[in-house]
Amino acid sequence: MPNYDVAIIGGGTAGVFTAYELSKLHPELNIVMLEQGNPIDSRKCPIIQKKTPSCINCKSCSIMNGFGGAGAFSDGKFNFTTAFGGWLHDYIPAEEVMALIEYVDSVNMSFGATEERFSTYTPEAKVLAKKALEHDLHLLRAEVKHLGTERNLKILGLISDYLKERIDLKCNTAVESIERFADDSYGLTIEGSHEKINCKYLVVAPGRSGAEWFSGQCKKLGINLINNQVDIGVRVELPATVFEHITDVVYEAKMIYITKQYGDAVRTFCMNPYGHVVAENVEGCITVNGHSYSDKSLRSDNTNFALLVSNRFTKPFNEPYQYGKRIASLSNMLGGGVLVQRFGDLIKGVRTNEHRLGKSFVKPTLNATPGDLSLVLPKRHLDNIIEMIYALDKIAPGTANHDTLLYGVEVKFYSSRIDLSSQLETPFPNMFACGDGAGVTRGLSQAAASGVLVARSIAERIK
Repeated sequence: MPNYDVAIIGGGTAGVFTAYELSKLHPELNIVMLEQGNPIDSRKCPIIQKKTPSCINCKSCSIMNGFGGAGAFSDGKFNFTTAFGGWLHDYIPAEEVMALIEYVDSVNMSFGATEERFSTYTPEAKVLAKKALEHDLHLLRAEVKHLGTERNLKILGLISDYLKERIDLKCNTAVESIERFADDSYGLTIEGSHEKINCKYLVVAPGRSGAEWFSGQCKKLGINLINNQVDIGVRVELPATVFEHITDVVYEAKMIYITKQYGDAVRTFCMNPYGHVVAENVEGCITVNGHSYSDKSLRSDNTNFALLVSNRFTKPFNEPYQYGKRIASLSNMLGGGVLVQRFGDLIKGVRTNEHRLGKSFVKPTLNATPGDLSLVLPKRHLDNIIEMIYALDKIAPGTANHDTLLYGVEVKFYSSRIDLSSQLETPFPNMFACGDGAGVTRGLSQAAASGVLVARSIAERIK
């Protein structure tokens, strides 16, 4: 029965930076990282490799699981802000969060990350923000780095090599259950084997794909959960020239709009200039996402971004995660995966078919099934999305063109939050939780920062 000083569940961004910081501060520690997916150099999606046009439900989805987590195949946006990307400032002062983010960026740069930053604080960005406000669109303020999908993978590969020399890194190793002992140490049962792992300190950083599993473990252990929201919407794809005057200035424009019809918040998310729309597998449900590359030779002629409607539920309903999955499953049922519809067809109330899609001036970057999103998304969601598209058309004329493509569905699951201290320690001593899967963060920068915070908390306790 192996015994470790520290066990980290999850090899995503939060887990990676927990391991990096702990091994740096206390190189004598015996640390193990347990990741259910593949090593970084074995994470290969058949869709991205063009070996198959649609998801074939691999045993472990390389888009969502594996060393580097769901962020590994993202386009590597690293945001310098507390305005979005998580709630770490609920636990520590905002200035401390920003200091942690800057530290993580310095680590990334030591492994090859770019120094270039885009900002909403430039004179050009302020003009853009003013124009957006004239149409009730609120541009969120931040600085952002674009690492690029291929560069992001390279950086993670170097960090993986670094960690393998300092910790016990176990990929393709899923944790089945967590057990707490009387002396506040912990035992982990490995799925599909008789292996047991004991540890003095436990860090749970399960990422988005492990959020539902972690919720189940918390319920078994008696840790109270607070359900977060679920965001449901579509991914928009249009000619890159439509948004060039915006993306050339701020790269990613995160804008929030409150609809006049319902008073609901709709936001842009994950904007990918010259990018590609991609599918991803979330526990058997095929949803849509987007990537973009820093290498100009890999770029497309399109820009894509998500339009998401936030849903917060009141009692007695307490399963927003399942709600999002059920809506995604409707798209899978109708189209065998992701559906795509022209905006003009949606407005006219007709289904997009192969013939109509073939006439579109916007050529899709994802091989999705032409269909009718009104059969999938609730009317309130569609009304909100349509109103948002017309609002965006006022600052980026061409957004509401007939041939603009809408892919569905895009779902952003917010993990249940648990009661955590300012050190991100659970009510159980020596058990910490961080990252997206713990409901603490929602993006690369804050997820990494939360891992560093946990590592420093443990290091201080050991000292």
